[in-house]
Amino acid sequence: MSAALHWLRQQRSPGRGASGSPLPEAPQQADEWQDVVATLRRLRERGPRRMVAARAAAPDRALPGHEIAPGLWQHRQHRAWPVAPNALDLSGLWGTRHPSRRGIVPIVGNGPIDPRRLLFFDTETTGLAGGTGTRAFMVGLARFESDGLTITQYTTATMAAEPAMLEALLADLGDAPILVSYNGRSYDRPLLSARLRLARRTDPLPDLPHLDLLHPTRRRWRTAWPNCRLATVERQWLGIVRDHDLPGSEAPAAWLTYLRGGSAALLRRVGEHNAQDLVSLAALLLKHLD
Repeated sequence: MSAALHWLRQQRSPGRGASGSPLPEAPQQADEWQDVVATLRRLRERGPRRMVAARAAAPDRALPGHEIAPGLWQHRQHRAWPVAPNALDLSGLWGTRHPSRRGIVPIVGNGPIDPRRLLFFDTETTGLAGGTGTRAFMVGLARFESDGLTITQYTTATMAAEPAMLEALLADLGDAPILVSYNGRSYDRPLLSARLRLARRTDPLPDLPHLDLLHPTRRRWRTAWPNCRLATVERQWLGIVRDHDLPGSEAPAAWLTYLRGGSAALLRRVGEHNAQDLVSLAALLLKHLD
């Protein structure tokens, strides 16, 4: 206990002793008193301490490409592989006719076709159950060019951007394309048709020629492979190995995280997954035609 504090306590005592002797003089501890005064002065000058909350780092919200409508992002890229020959004969993969809303119609004319007529497509959706509650938040399209494959992806960054995405999809169909997908006839195409109907848009998709590569692949390999999922086809037949690929089952959570203001990192990986699906789809078509 300092001498100054001892002296203060003596001053507060009610008596001075039985003898009535005078109180002792204050201790002459000039250095200690100077320390106390200096400390009090520093505290007064500093003022009350304020807790400053650390600012959280802003989430990474960047999406590839550019915004072509409110909440709708378009991303175009070119892959130098695969490269298609000048003409393709698809008759061995799908026959010559297919059902549509108008009945049985020819798929394409006889003989080889221009590969630039093919439109590969794949969707990333909010679930696999289908129905009106499921929507496509990303649609990927790919076309053969003379030196490879051009990929166009549309991503909705808001719930309200779906009509704009559907309009962009319809505009990208071009003149009488031939659709190419993997299980798209059973899932992707009906899903897009349902969304077009809900948005009160004209739906030309059921009347377009549609080659679903799942069916010729299944006919060829169903007894040799445990399943005919695209990932199995890539590994067993195309020699494609995906490093650090985001599973398709995690795509809905990645999109919802972004909608709630979270990072775009996982959503960008969904885009990479979608682009690889399109590349694998084009490579699979050419592999069937070898």
